[in-house]
Amino acid sequence: MLKLGVDKLKVAVVGFGKMGILHAGILNALPKVQLVAVCEKSGLIRRILKNLFRDVFVVDDVGELSDLGLDAIYVTTPVSCHFAVVKSIYDLGVSSNVFVEKPLASNYSEAKELCDLACRLGGVNMVGYMRRFSVTFRKAKDLLDQGVIGEPVYFSAYAYSSDFFGVDENSKVHTPKVGVMRDLGCHAVDLALWFFGDFKVKNAKIDSLFGDGSEDSVSFEVETQSGIGGKFDVTWCVDGYRMPEVGFTVEGSKGVMRVNDDALELSLNGGEKFRWFRHDLRDGVGFWLGAPEYYREDECFVEAVIRGGFVEPCFETAAKVDRLIDEVLVKAGRVGWSK
Repeated sequence: MLKLGVDKLKVAVVGFGKMGILHAGILNALPKVQLVAVCEKSGLIRRILKNLFRDVFVVDDVGELSDLGLDAIYVTTPVSCHFAVVKSIYDLGVSSNVFVEKPLASNYSEAKELCDLACRLGGVNMVGYMRRFSVTFRKAKDLLDQGVIGEPVYFSAYAYSSDFFGVDENSKVHTPKVGVMRDLGCHAVDLALWFFGDFKVKNAKIDSLFGDGSEDSVSFEVETQSGIGGKFDVTWCVDGYRMPEVGFTVEGSKGVMRVNDDALELSLNGGEKFRWFRHDLRDGVGFWLGAPEYYREDECFVEAVIRGGFVEPCFETAAKVDRLIDEVLVKAGRVGWSK
């Protein structure tokens, strides 16, 4: 909670790449936040930051943030560093209020350990599955909860981008080691958990389009605890998606719903049809950077820290995504996995 007599939360950002810059910009625009420190390994970026921001403490080690009395900290490092950085933050007592960009960790084992630490030390924790704050997906969630299409029977989900479309397999270009599931597909998995509850992976296939065991195209089938069937298709090598896009088609007993980042369509069995675009759903925010959902996400986390409340998606929720991604890898024969 916000300390008595203090007007603004003191916040630091660890990792000042694309996502670090985005969150720092939004945090600076929030009236109840003061960005007081940045932790970044790159010496060049640190020098630039020191010249640009005279009133921001710039360091190269998380431990140097321990004495700043931080109210919250954002971790926007590469995914492979999430576990070590967040563990250090908790172990060193830097802050108990922690925001981590998606996904929570590189595997379920790391995610579970971070959940245990967060549970033991308290505070507010959140993972950056920002599509939960998209107006189209929020509208879809409301319609599902209201039973507008009846009982869901089956869904199909996709997560597409053209980041590596057209790249020759003999090219020197390498796709990120984190793989397409933890880079992009995790958003679709998180939304499915939000929409339908937990599920199990029935089968999975992974294609390596650039050799060396790369994870570039993934398809898998699932079944929820309530018996809803589903299928996912994830790739960063498809044409026509300059910006990453996630979408769902949900078949229900009373109709069909289609939703993606930009629009939602509803077709009821009686013949009624409805369509909403972003601008129909009050997509405005106080400060637009990246996409409106990033602002809502950061605002939600900050408000939770101020009031000392709970917020979703928390570490425990996000760890389910890591568990399911590990299950996909196992079903596809990529790795071994233990609960």
